[in-house]
Amino acid sequence: MTELPGTAWLAAPGFIADLYAELGLDPAAAGANASLPPRERLLRAKNGGAAAFGDLVYREGPAPEAYWHQNRLSRPFVADFESIKEAADILRGIQRNWAHYPVAAFRRAELIKEKLPYVNLKPKSFPRQVPLAPMGMWSLLDEHTLFASAETSSPFPAGNANFEEDHVNPPSRAYLKLYEALTLADWLHRKAGAEGAAAGQTDAGAADAPSILPGPESRCVDAGACPGGWTWVLDRLGASVTAIDRSELHPSLMAKGNVKFLKHDAFTLSPADFGPQDWVFSDVICYPPRLLEWVEKWLDSGLCSRFVCTVKMQGEADHETTRRFAAVPGSAVVHLGANKHELTWIKL
Repeated sequence: MTELPGTAWLAAPGFIADLYAELGLDPAAAGANASLPPRERLLRAKNGGAAAFGDLVYREGPAPEAYWHQNRLSRPFVADFESIKEAADILRGIQRNWAHYPVAAFRRAELIKEKLPYVNLKPKSFPRQVPLAPMGMWSLLDEHTLFASAETSSPFPAGNANFEEDHVNPPSRAYLKLYEALTLADWLHRKAGAEGAAAGQTDAGAADAPSILPGPESRCVDAGACPGGWTWVLDRLGASVTAIDRSELHPSLMAKGNVKFLKHDAFTLSPADFGPQDWVFSDVICYPPRLLEWVEKWLDSGLCSRFVCTVKMQGEADHETTRRFAAVPGSAVVHLGANKHELTWIKL
């Protein structure tokens, strides 16, 4: 087994060009030497070079900030193996939980999966708490080359949240974004607390810590709410919601006693118009700098500390504004499985 001195990313499906731009890579150069054996391609990725295996991109050297991915492999390694058992033993010897991402040698990979501890890939209900146990990711680059990392950025198998879908009740498919964002927010909160407890800094954050999801006592602002996919999720959780948009919500939500609708441009309203809130949500279609300006007003006001906002790209990805969002203390920028040409900013 050879530890690699770089980082790997599994690009968000359809947005590998944005990942290359963040990493400062030339796609043609990353795909060069495709005829060489995989191990040699990895070892040739020197001095900021890269090797690509489909949507899986490896780059040597210090890792630049990147957000257009569904999983980041922080400590990748490559290992040669002869038998199915040998490959499975390598992974089992490191930790229990491993998710497979298919690259090559698909039949052989399925046989290796059968020898690893079971990972449930069935669609999950919401709400749910994701375990804090690490979820590694592995791929076969050919019949005898294993590429993997025990440390990854996503708690979901290969970065795939995979929630059960409701094709009847939600007024739009946007609810899936909030399912994933809130599940990640809760996981990030518990993970930070557990790490703090392990370092002797706090007693909070164990795996059984209370959820931070909005609940019956929560006050929430939902900007850009129409037709109400996110408000529908918050209503299901029992929260009180001030929903803002130029168009009304679905009639079923307009009739809810815990939902207050404001027909307005949310960005022309100030935090003082709402008072203290437990969560601020935004799925507004706008240029990223305008969203950031509005968010900064909330941060300066001190009236809310938890946010989930969609950073929607208008044309090319705005990497500069993305980095400004990511620089806000206590926050994360991710590409959700339900995101399109957009990212999601989460602050706790």
